[in-house]
Amino acid sequence: MTDVLVVNGPNLGRLGSREPEKYGSTTESELAGLVREWGAALALQATLRQSDSETDLVRWMHECVDAGTHVVLNPAAFTHYSYALRDACALVTREGLALIEVHLTNPHAREEFRHTSVISGVATGTIAGLGVEGYHLALRAVAARVG
Repeated sequence: MTDVLVVNGPNLGRLGSREPEKYGSTTESELAGLVREWGAALALQATLRQSDSETDLVRWMHECVDAGTHVVLNPAAFTHYSYALRDACALVTREGLALIEVHLTNPHAREEFRHTSVISGVATGTIAGLGVEGYHLALRAVAARVG
């Protein structure tokens, strides 16, 4: 099985209770179960991690480079300004690993400051606005690349 790390950034640990009208009612633990289930069906060993810390996300990208692990990343607010995370993501894709950027909502349909992603330019691809189904599509994209 191919390893995939699914990483959620700040405030996504509050899924299910944080603005469900925008982010849906699926909780973080429910999403973790879905990620494992979807991954297994695609011959992927998918693991979900979440942190509100930029340091954790950067370290996890470095670990993925070292281990040859593909990434599905919802950088959340770090999308718009974290050059440290962007540089770590660039390391992932430079190694030939997939890095799929995911957003539950469509940033382009929201406030103007959300329209810019510093991550997209180094990501393999971006999926936005499809709720938790975006994670499923991202895992399918990884499976297609490694398949």
